[in-house]
Amino acid sequence: MTLRRTTRTSTPAARRANTPRTFRTAAPRTLFAAVAALGCLTAGLTAPAAAANPKAYESAGTASTHRPGQIRSEGCGQQPPVPPGESTRQTLSSGGHERSYLVHLPASYDPGEPQPVVLSFHGHGRTSEYQESLTDMSALDALVVYPQGLTGTDGESAWQGAPYSAEADDVAFTGELLDLLEAQFCVDTTREYAAGKSNGGGFAGLLGCRLSARLAAVAPVSGAFYPQGGPCEPERPVPVLDFHGQQDTTIPYTGDPAKGLPPLQDWLTGWASRENCDAAPETTAPWPRVSRQRWTGCAEGSEVVHYAVSDLGHDWPSTTPNEDSEVPTTFDATPLIWEFFQQHRLEPGA
Repeated sequence: MTLRRTTRTSTPAARRANTPRTFRTAAPRTLFAAVAALGCLTAGLTAPAAAANPKAYESAGTASTHRPGQIRSEGCGQQPPVPPGESTRQTLSSGGHERSYLVHLPASYDPGEPQPVVLSFHGHGRTSEYQESLTDMSALDALVVYPQGLTGTDGESAWQGAPYSAEADDVAFTGELLDLLEAQFCVDTTREYAAGKSNGGGFAGLLGCRLSARLAAVAPVSGAFYPQGGPCEPERPVPVLDFHGQQDTTIPYTGDPAKGLPPLQDWLTGWASRENCDAAPETTAPWPRVSRQRWTGCAEGSEVVHYAVSDLGHDWPSTTPNEDSEVPTTFDATPLIWEFFQQHRLEPGA
């Protein structure tokens, strides 16, 4: 793996003008302090507290707070290679390909305080800049990284697992990227996460299968779960938060046999079964036109949560217009993802 930096930096605003396995049973993971502006979220709440202030991302337990059981990376104590408060494009060599990614440090970054890492993967044909603007994840109190997919067989950027993706090992690239981030920045290696949209959402799901020893949770949005990703055989249960519009014609909620895409409910129940969750999910209606399912009783304190939106297409849920759609929804996905991530971490030594 060879690192090479580029020099272009910018802020997000400047670019704005997309067979079950049996696991051992252990005590549930410790739930961290929930997002303060969102209110306290517990497992039994019908409507997540994000509804009160869906664009608030600040955490009562921020990245600068030492937590019991955190594991500090080798980059702690070093000056970061990029300026805090900005998004900087970086490159590294992986598998014979030069790979690039945007990395955003929070303005309050302290090289002595371990940070969570959020990887955010763009959709088919999109860019890391698009994903940053679409999700607004650079507002999170975390080290947020937007990797760039390679050009696939159809001439568009894509991620491993899709039938049109390049012949590259994106899973290996992601592992190498995490290695590099841990070496360059002060990272809490028990709090590394992946999210993504469409093909990037499907890849986040694939990472939950292939990098389960490193990722504490994953969050696909409009996920494209193609069979080319292969069987899912994680080393440990991985919590999943999933969002999908029932009017999605790109990745249909009911599946697409011609493309090998499963119905969303089949994918969800498969994940829940693999993690030994209770068979029947808890179902609530937190907002108009939104159904929330939550599978509990899973091995090692894991959970599977799904939001189905009856009037949403192939879009990132947002209460304001975004790069995906001019039509707002009744909630924002990003703060719910952040809140979910903060509730899950790897157990040291697991």
